[in-house]
Formats: sequence, C-alpha cells, structure tokens
Amino acid sequence: MDPNYVQSLHNLLLQTTSNDTTLLKALAYRLSQASSRALRNFLSVLIHMMLFNLTYTSQVRQLAAVELRKRVAQNSGNLWTLLPQNEREEIKAKLPELILAEPNNLVRHSAARVIAAIATIEVPQGTWNQLLPFLQQTCMSSQVAHREVGSFILFTVLESIVEGFQSHLPGLFELFQGLLADPESIEVRITTVRSLGVVAQYIDSDDKAELKSFQALLPSMIQVIGQAVEAGNEAGARQLFDVLETLLILEVPILGKHIPELVQFLLQCGANRGFDNELRVLALNALNWTVQYKKSKIQSQNLAPAILEGLMPITTEEEPEDIDDDAPSRSALRIIDGLATNLPPTQVFPALRALIVQYFTSPDPNFRRGAVLALGVCVEGCSEFMTPLMGEVWPIIEAGLQDSDASVRKGTCIAVSCLCEWLEDECAPKHAILVPSIMNLINDPATQRTACTALDALLEILHDTIDQYLQLIMERLAGLLETAPISVKAVVTGAIGSAAHASKERFLPYFQPTMNHLAHFLTLTGEGEETELRGITMDAIGTFSEAVGKEVFRPYFPDMMKHAFQGCEMGSARLRECSFLFFGVMARVFGEEFAPYLPQVVPPLLASCKQAEQGEESLDISVADAASAFASGSSPANAITLEDIDLDKMMDVNSAIAVEKEIAADTIGSLFAATQIHFLPFVEPCTLELLAMLPHYYEGIRKSATDSLLEIVRTFYDLSDHEEWVAGANSPTVLQPQVQELINHAMTPLLEMYETEDNNIAMQILEQKAFCQQDPDQDEEEEAPEDQAEYDSVLISSAGDLVAALANAFGPDFYQAFVTFFPLISKYYKKNRSLSDRSAAIGCLAEIISGMKGAITPRTQELLELFYRALGDSENEVLSNAAFAIGLLVEFSEVDLSPHTSNSSALSDRQRRRCVGRLIVRNTAAVPLDQVLPIFNDYLENRPVFRALFHLFKTNGAVLYPYMDRLLPVFAHVLDPNEIRAELIHLIALINQEEPAKVGQQASGFGRFLVY
Repeated sequence: MDPNYVQSLHNLLLQTTSNDTTLLKALAYRLSQASSRALRNFLSVLIHMMLFNLTYTSQVRQLAAVELRKRVAQNSGNLWTLLPQNEREEIKAKLPELILAEPNNLVRHSAARVIAAIATIEVPQGTWNQLLPFLQQTCMSSQVAHREVGSFILFTVLESIVEGFQSHLPGLFELFQGLLADPESIEVRITTVRSLGVVAQYIDSDDKAELKSFQALLPSMIQVIGQAVEAGNEAGARQLFDVLETLLILEVPILGKHIPELVQFLLQCGANRGFDNELRVLALNALNWTVQYKKSKIQSQNLAPAILEGLMPITTEEEPEDIDDDAPSRSALRIIDGLATNLPPTQVFPALRALIVQYFTSPDPNFRRGAVLALGVCVEGCSEFMTPLMGEVWPIIEAGLQDSDASVRKGTCIAVSCLCEWLEDECAPKHAILVPSIMNLINDPATQRTACTALDALLEILHDTIDQYLQLIMERLAGLLETAPISVKAVVTGAIGSAAHASKERFLPYFQPTMNHLAHFLTLTGEGEETELRGITMDAIGTFSEAVGKEVFRPYFPDMMKHAFQGCEMGSARLRECSFLFFGVMARVFGEEFAPYLPQVVPPLLASCKQAEQGEESLDISVADAASAFASGSSPANAITLEDIDLDKMMDVNSAIAVEKEIAADTIGSLFAATQIHFLPFVEPCTLELLAMLPHYYEGIRKSATDSLLEIVRTFYDLSDHEEWVAGANSPTVLQPQVQELINHAMTPLLEMYETEDNNIAMQILEQKAFCQQDPDQDEEEEAPEDQAEYDSVLISSAGDLVAALANAFGPDFYQAFVTFFPLISKYYKKNRSLSDRSAAIGCLAEIISGMKGAITPRTQELLELFYRALGDSENEVLSNAAFAIGLLVEFSEVDLSPHTSNSSALSDRQRRRCVGRLIVRNTAAVPLDQVLPIFNDYLENRPVFRALFHLFKTNGAVLYPYMDRLLPVFAHVLDPNEIRAELIHLIALINQEEPAKVGQQASGFGRFLVY
C-alpha cells in the first residue's frame, strides 16, 4: 500500500471537516477522482483507515467509513461489483468481526452502515448467507458491547433491505423478543424497537401470522419507550416516538388492539411533571397522532372522556412567553382540539363541559385559565353541537373577562376569538357585553394584545351593530397606534381593518386620520416585527379601500401601489404576499382602471410562481413521488422506500415562500376577472405557469392554481361572443375556438390532478370510504358510524355540492348517475344523523332536481316520501330545505303533485313560500289563494313568488286586487336592477290600467316606470 497515496487520502478526509462550502465541493470532486482512478486501492485504503489502524483518529476512521459507504452504494453498487470476488469475500468476512473490536461508537455505527450498503447488493443475490447467522449470534452474545453492535448492524441492514430476510421473520421476532428484555443495555432495547419499526413497514394485512407475532411484542415495545423517558434518554426517546408515529400511520392494523393501553401510557408520560418537558411533549405529540390516525378506535371505545380528564391538569401548567416555544400545556390543548375536530362532538363536548365548569370554579387561576383555553380550542370542532348550549357558556366567558387574574382574562380573550370565528350568529347579539369588556382590557398592558385580537374577531361579525361603538373603538385604537409596543400595533392595525370592513361607508370620517397614522408603518424596513407590521398595514389599507370606495381612495391609489411594489423588492416572502393581496384588492375596487398597472404587477406574480422553495435548485418532486415517500407500506411491493427520493431536499421547504406562491397563483385569477379584456396579453403565460403548478406537492398551491385556472376559463368564456349554455352530457352549445382551445389546454392536467387526488371522489366520500375517512384498524365490512365529527359532515356536504354541480352541468343526462347517488345521499337523512347531515342531504337533492328538471319524474314518489319525512324534522333549517325541495319537485316533475302539497302546517311563512309559489304556477286551482300572504325577505326565494304573481295576473288577475295595498310597496322595494325587473315593470303597467289611483299613491314614484 503506497504510503504517499494513504497520506494524501488521509489529508483529503481531514479537510472535509471544513465548513467552507466551496472547499467541500472541490474535495468531493477530488475524492471522486481518486476513487475512479484506482478503485481497488481507494477502497482498500478506506477499509485500512477505518478498521485496521487505530493510530488514525476516530474522526478520520468515521469519515473513511462514510466515504466507503458512499462508494459501495454508488451507481446501484456497480463500483463494489468491480472489485474481484475474492477481495469482496475477504472484506465481507473480516468487516463484521473488526467492527466488534472497534472501541469508538460513532465509528462502529458508520461501519455498520457500510455492511448495510454491501448487504443491499449481496443479500438479494444470495452471496452473503453468512450475514444473518452472524448477526443473530452476535445479538445473543454474553458480551453487552457485542449485543449493542450486533443489534445496530441488524437495524441498519433491515433499513436497507428486508426482502432477503422475510423468510427469516419468525426467527427474527423470537430474537427481538429477547432483545426487548435485554437486562443490561437500554441501547439494545431501543435499537430493537427501531428494527421492529422497519419490519412493520413490510408486513401485509394478509400476513396474519406475522401480524400476530408483531402485535405480541407491542407491550414490550411500549415498555421500552417508557424506560427511555424515565432514564431521560432524549435522543433514544425521540427515535422511539418516531417509530411509534410510523406505526400509527401504517395502513396495516398493527396497533388496533393496544390503543387503550397506548393512550394510557402516553397520558401518563405526558402528565408526569417529573420527566423532562421535552420528553413529555414528545409523548403528548404521539398521543395527538393517535387521536388523528386511530380515531375509529378512540371513538368505538369511547376513550375521549378519559383522555380529556388526563389532559386538563396539563393545561393548567405554565405557558412560555414565546408563542413559538412548545410546552406540555400547549400540547395538551392541541390534543383537545384534535379530539374536537376528529371525533363526534357527542363524545367530546359533554365530558369537556363538565371539566371546564369544574376547573373554572377553582380558586387557582391556573385552573381557570386552563378551562377557558380548553373551551376556546374545542369550538372549531363542536360549534354546531354547542349552539343550543351557549346559555351555559356565556356565564363563563363573562366571568373570565372580569377575572382578577390577568392570565385568565387573556385566555378568555382567546376563547372569544374562537367563538366569534365559528359561532358568529351566537356571538354578534352579545355585543353589549363583549365590546365594553374587551375595550376595558385593551387599556390594560397585561391583556392589551390578546384583547385587540379578540376585538378584531368580534368586529368581523358585528356588521351594522358596529355603529354604536365605532367612535369609541376608533378613538381607543388610534391612541394605541401612537403608544403601544410594535407587536401590539400590528394587532391594532388588523383590528382597525376589521372595523372598516364591518362599518363600510360609515368608516369614512376615520379614513383620512387613520391613513395619516399608518403612513409611517409603510416605510419600515426592519425584519421580524417591523416586517409583520408593514404587511398588516398593507392588508388593512386594502380593506379601507373597499370600505370607502374607489372615488374616496383614488388620491391614495398611486402612492399605495408604489409601497406595494417596494414590498415586492424587499426580499421578504411575507411582504410579497401582502403586496399580491393588495394588487388583488385594488383590481376589485378599481376594475378596468387597474389595467395600466398590469405590466408591472403580472411579472412579479409569475416570478413568484416560478421561484424555487429552497437553496438554488428547484424542488422537482411530483405529487406521486411525495405521496409514495410518505406511503404507509401496506405490502413489500409498496413499502416505505426512500432510496430514490431525496427527502432532505423535499422537506427543506421554505413554507413562507410556498404560501407566497399560493397567494400569487390566486391573485392571477382575480386580476383577469377584474380587468377583463385588458388582461388578455397575459392569459397565455399565466395559464402556462398555473398549469405547471398543478402537480405541486403542497395542496394550497394546487388549490389556488386550480381556482385561478377555472377563473381564467370563466372570464375568457364571458368575454367571448357565446351562446347560452345548454346542459347535457353532449351539450349542443358551440364555444368560440379560442375558448375551446383554452379549455382543452386546462382540462387534461386538471383531470390528471383529479386522478392524483382521488378518482370517484364524491362517491367515495358519500360511501365514507375516502382515504381521509378510513382507519386501517376498521374492518372493511364494518359500517361507518352515523355519529361523526363535524368536519366529516362538512366533507359529506361538500361531496353533495359536487354531485349537485354535476347534475346542473349534465341536466337530464344525469339520470343514470342519480340512480347511483340517490341512496348514498338519502341515507344521511336519518334521525340519528346530525343537523348538518340531514340539512345537507335534503338541500343536495333539491339542487339535483333543479339541475335535472323534468328528467327527475321517474323518481318523484321516493323523493316526495323522503321530503315529507323531512317536513316532520325538529329543525327549521331542515324544514326550509324540505319546503324548497318539494317546491322544485312540484315545478319540474311531470307528475301532478298538487293533491300532496297540503302538508305544510309545520312550516313558517318563509318556508311555505319556497314551495307555494311554484305550485301556483303549476296548478293555480290547487292553492287557496286567500291564504297566501307573501313575505319578501330573500331575493333568491322571491323569484318563484314573483313568477307566481305574474302567472296569476295573467290568468286570474282579479284575485290579487284585495292584496294590492301590500304588493305595491313590495314592488317598489324590489325595482332595483335584477332579472325580474323588466317583467315587474310590465306588471305595474297592467295594474296601472286597472287601478291607476293606487299606483299613483305610491311614494316611491312608479311614474318613471310607466310608458304612456
């Protein structure tokens, strides 16, 4: 062995410890050249350095091992196979034994990965049959150091290749059972759990024997996790919790039978204040994953009450000041949120409500704070269920806002923010209590920031009620813009934006003074809080423009656009995002007047869409690749394998840039819709860029790109000289060639993305068999529970909307699809279903009838029976939809339903109107006209009523004369431009011929509508 060559290679390895990127690239090239020129010498020297010569430092030996692993694995093992067979055999024979003698742990681990790399090549070819017996023997050695080395080598080999060992799994399970109980080494036990985590990814659901053997080891695996936590072994605990999270996401039902024990264990770890907080957070995070991925088991065994009881004491612990710092209390609140959003509210809120009441009555302010925070985080998932129970919630909120402890008052402000976001109709009427209390808390520096956040949320929902508070709010907030810390100024600025949004034109007196206050914020150039304040200011000013209108805002328009362009050039993803949002708002406000800015606005939007999200390279990974990277591995054929995907590259994503790209893509569609024909020169490059974003792994970008593409198609179609659209599978409507070409370009990638997302998605969701609705521990033949999370109901409703949209597009050609969808939709109208499910089912069927029209006739009877059942519902929302549905069925079915429409005693006048107007048009004689008292408060619902009035006047006008004093004021109110205006003017002219005195008496001045 040439000493000079050895020394030069030694020197190269030493230099690779440098932090100089340029030097490292040069060294990597030189190492590559050295290996390509003399592979055998290169590998021999590396092996010599790594294991044969302890005179080298452990750092050099480890680097040699790392470099050796790279060369063995390079080009799918081609470099390794270039070595003569006898040399490869010698290395395979000596390497394991030499590793056992290596004193340094890091070198042993790196060398073990060399064995794994060699095994990846040799084991599948059957040319290293001695490896597994050696590892089994080493793992059973009486020397603890040998067991540690053997178990780690086995782990690294399994990480690289399992297929060659699958026939040996029974023996391995037996070996693992012993290693999990190793009496001397926690390292052996931890490494064994990690090995089992790898093996689990290769077990198929049909491999009952392997599944049973693995499940038998789960109690011991959980015990090892507990031992690592108790020992304070943070590195080992992190590795073990990673294994646990892997088991949770697998499609194979490995954990199902042990979920109660696992939940109890994780709760105990998370609640034990004697453990390190970081380890407790790891345990609680694993519990959160358990709730998300094993929700069917949590639900079927009703574990939520016990989990909540274990979590509530943790919520009382101290919270860190920094919002980004994690703590057990925050983890506990996240789990409560997860329970509320993933489980039926019937299993969560009753138990939580009892705990909240108990904790809120405690003399300990930490308990009261935990109670109000738990109340706040549960609202998102339990809002519908909570609605009738709000009478019990408000006393807690009112008392919390007045609590003697600042932390309780802050927690209550957070709860108010959550309530306003999810329960607008219940919160808005409480303004007389909420506004004064929150305004008082704004004066207190201890609660100022959270109080401003609560006020911001409240202002969003006050609407006209804001009038009585606007002056007080603006005076108080304007003062804070001068005196508050910069972090509070950002929240105050957002609240002022919400005040403008709620007050609309009534914000005008405060507009110019506020703009003067905010002007300085648009010149901030610092990072962190200054960037955030500048961005929020830009957002707020956009809201002001919509409130006061373009004429008032026009003098500020050019300068604000300059600030927005400056924001694009300051190197901040957050400011670019705010500028893009501002461009979209300005386009909406100024319409075609915004067109001169398009040449300056569109290029930065496209540049944002094109930018890489990390480093200098573009993240070239498809949705399919990303999905496979995180696949759960239900069989050896599709088990998790990361060899061909650079996960570091995939995960090294700047989320701020991803959000910026999402906003940029969304803004493109808004600009075309607002500026119309002026945007045409930019349609092609924007469309191409949006199409390129459809396969992006981030769902927010895919959604925005899809929305904007569809907006471009819609606007392009509206600008064309198009015929009126005729529904049908093969619509006769002829599109303009340019429109058809645009649709052809967009449809193929859109459909490809649809197939990636999930084919037949509406049917899968309605059958409750979509991936997001499934739990691998749920038996395939097991019926999905009727009681479900409120978010699941939202998903069902969205699938119904999709079906209804298809019905409106296909028209009469939707009949065969309706036969399939009807039982899937109608099953959601059952007494045990939630209000949301029942209402959505009836509303969806009504919209389908509206789309299919007369083609619905063969299904009239079964629909009518279902709607009659819905007329007996206890909820007004369902009754209203049922009346609407019956009205549509009456209007479009060719079956005369007039004898069946007298069952309306349970309906309000509003609900009757949704049905009766259509019945009048269909069969006037069947309606007792003297009992019809139209009440006009919803334009969409008034259309059938007006059609009925037009019909009556043409066929039996005299019957309307007794009601003329009521009808004429309504006509005057409705004579704003809309689709019934022309026919209504014609009707007034006819009435004037018969009753000129009454028409002339109307103060609204019908004269201008009468043509003599």
